[in-house]
Amino acid sequence: MAPITTFDHVGVTVRDLDAATAFFVALGLEIEGRTFVEGEFIDTVCGIPDSRTEIVMLHPPGGGTSVELSSFVRPDPVEGSPAAMANELGLRSLAFQVDDLRAEVARLADEGFGLIGGIGEYEGIWLMAYVRGPEGITVALAERLG
Repeated sequence: MAPITTFDHVGVTVRDLDAATAFFVALGLEIEGRTFVEGEFIDTVCGIPDSRTEIVMLHPPGGGTSVELSSFVRPDPVEGSPAAMANELGLRSLAFQVDDLRAEVARLADEGFGLIGGIGEYEGIWLMAYVRGPEGITVALAERLG
């Protein structure tokens, strides 16, 4: 028996919650809710006394694994590396499958979100590209071929 029963969500901490939310909505996710969290629960879970964070939960159309965006009101956020490349340690990317990768890349470019590298093809099975969102968020988009 596996100890994990479901994959619920991925959490991403950002400075500008509105910009990050707009990016994920542009990708096609839907806002599930937005709220502030503070008190004993968040202090205990994060290990940061007297913390307060605003959270936006997003999910793909039809449900599935969610994305939790959080922005700390207190304490102040600590800068990460917004220009991280694939070989930098830490969370590398969030990946989403799309039906038409080239169209999605063009649409996101119109929204101001560009490619990190280019569109690659893996063994005639997948097209894939990394797109950089606000605050260095990297999203992998993949299209299954055939």
